Amino acid sequence: MPSMLKIAYYGDDFTGATDTLATAARAGLRTLLFLGLPSPAQLERAGPLDCLGIAGAARAMTPAEMQSELEPVGRLFAQLGAPVMHYKTCSTFDSAAHIGSIGTAIRVLQPHAGNAFVPIVGGQPNLRRYCVFGNLFASAGAAMHRIDRHPTMRRHPVTPMHEADLRLHFAQQGLQLASLDYTDYAQAESELDQQLCAVIAQQPDAVLLDIARTDDLVTVGRLIWQHARQQPLLAAGPSSVVQALAAHWQGPAPAVSAAIAPAVDPVLVLAGSLSPMTARQVKAASSYEHLLLDAPRLANDAAYRTQMAQHIATRLKRKVNMLACTSSGGEIAATDAPTNARALAMACGELLAQVLKWAPIKRLGVAGGDTSSHAVQALDAWGLSYQAQLAPGVALCRLHSDDPALDGLEIMLKGGQMGSETLFEQLLSGNC
Repeated sequence: MPSMLKIAYYGDDFTGATDTLATAARAGLRTLLFLGLPSPAQLERAGPLDCLGIAGAARAMTPAEMQSELEPVGRLFAQLGAPVMHYKTCSTFDSAAHIGSIGTAIRVLQPHAGNAFVPIVGGQPNLRRYCVFGNLFASAGAAMHRIDRHPTMRRHPVTPMHEADLRLHFAQQGLQLASLDYTDYAQAESELDQQLCAVIAQQPDAVLLDIARTDDLVTVGRLIWQHARQQPLLAAGPSSVVQALAAHWQGPAPAVSAAIAPAVDPVLVLAGSLSPMTARQVKAASSYEHLLLDAPRLANDAAYRTQMAQHIATRLKRKVNMLACTSSGGEIAATDAPTNARALAMACGELLAQVLKWAPIKRLGVAGGDTSSHAVQALDAWGLSYQAQLAPGVALCRLHSDDPALDGLEIMLKGGQMGSETLFEQLLSGNC
């Protein structure tokens, strides 16, 4: 990979990885998102890149699994020579010591960068996520909540957030953080630089950087880039890491929205998210035929998965838009049996692979971070490129595959909280 590469990032789930893909592409960076460690041949096919991404599923892994997943990623990124290695997290930083540990990710990846400065960028204003004096706030509809009081994130089924102070949150994952407050950014650049150097000299595991306003991105981007030019560094945080760098390089980027044509062929949406927003999107999707999947049966019964896949494929072949979901109104489909989140996500991936084998389509939507990760991993594909923005945090991408039936598939991957209520209708109708 030529030395022009500026950023190499790993997304801890697929939906977040596509948001960073969109962020970089809209900033004018030549960007490709690989769906696993790229081979030399795939790197060659990608051509010159400014930003290279790898979509992963570390958010749903144990620390031991993360070690196995991320060690080869760190080696590859070091070989590629990008000044900035970015471990892309969810903007809500939901994680825990035992699952999806951001602390584990930093411990595994940082030695491959070597720089003592490990910035963690808190907040992403375009998604209404803000970090103020180290405390994280996120919106839910029109209202703003401290993350430990957020109606969804405090009750997340896998990694509920019970602490808003990210310094304390990461202490539970074995990281000792220092921090810079957004009020520090009002200093002269030389004074801020001296303050940061003094903080780094104390040898914290990482430095949390507030993002309270969009203007803070330029300052944070400058701090990251000036240290990355001296020695490659690892940065952690949401897509605001790339936003900050792009803002420093280019200034605030104008909002550009590429046209999305209406779907010509039937569209499939697979919703495995329990988010209230996804529930509202499902309810508003009046142009689709809805199929409520029995979540425990889907996770544990291969014959049921095949039966449902055949049903969906048959309806798609009859030109019917299909919305298959594992929840209704924000709750798991009624049953007495508990459902393992990872098993269900993997089952959704297997279901999707079967459907696309029997009924090739040209546009697909997947809702839910873990569901998206496992769904795309189940497909015979190796990369994603950005096409257009459907909503903040939601991109329409193009699938790259050696299978002609999959190559060029338009795919929307969205986290549970992302998009407006009409998102699934927008996927169908486009924005022309």
